[in-house]
Formats: sequence, C-alpha cells, structure tokens
Amino acid sequence: MLRLRQVMIDTLPGGDSSTEWHTESLPSLRERLGEADGDFAAFVVDHPDRPEALASLVVGTVDYRIGKAGNPRGLAGYVFSVATDPHARRRGYARACMDELLVWFRERGAGQVMLTASPEAEPLYASLGFVPKPDPTMILRL
Repeated sequence: MLRLRQVMIDTLPGGDSSTEWHTESLPSLRERLGEADGDFAAFVVDHPDRPEALASLVVGTVDYRIGKAGNPRGLAGYVFSVATDPHARRRGYARACMDELLVWFRERGAGQVMLTASPEAEPLYASLGFVPKPDPTMILRL
C-alpha cells in the first residue's frame, strides 16, 4: 500500500520522492486497517503479474462536519491515495476500487464525497458522477 501511495505522491506537483516516511507510517496504517467499523477504508486489487504486490489502491475516510443543506447529518467522505501501478493501468482496477469505496461511503451514511483529481483521473471521476467544485483549499503544515 505504501508503494502505491508513493506512486501517487510522485505524480503530484511538488511531490516528495523520499520513502523514509514509510517505516514510521506503517504501524499507524496497520492499526487503522484493523478497525473493522472504523472511519478509514482501503480497497485494493492484487497485481496479476507480480505476486505479493498490489496493482491498484483507493483509500478513503468518513469525517463528521456540522450538517448543512444537502448533507444534514454532516458525514462526508474523502477519497485520497488513488493509485495504480504504472504497469497495470487502463484495466479498470481503479474504477473497481472506487466502486467499492463509494458503496462503503453509502453504507456509513456519507452525504457527500470529496476528492482532488489529477487531470488524468478527471474522466474516471466524472464517469462516477463527481463534478468540479470551485473551492479554495489552503493548508497549514504543523
């Protein structure tokens, strides 16, 4: 999973190709994946040509935000770390993972799902019903 997350990070503008964080990140990832009814989920497809490797990965979380029109319960899904091994692309793996993640969001009562799309992935997300939203995003690193 961390290898595919790094594949995604490496494609981002300003992405950091360092893998030093993998060792420190792994225990937290294992813990979160072990929570069967938690607010974190990952869906994967095994690599057909490489045993013990993943071909595709989609990860998401459900967060609570104060409700609003269109989402009165305030549960929002967020998709991140969508990645497919470069040698396994164009086979529908990311779509299959996204389909399962969207089912998972619906089962948890999420009223909306958000993501940040790369230009290459926009057609996939549009075909699933996602629409662009002009929303200024800012970040503060702590």
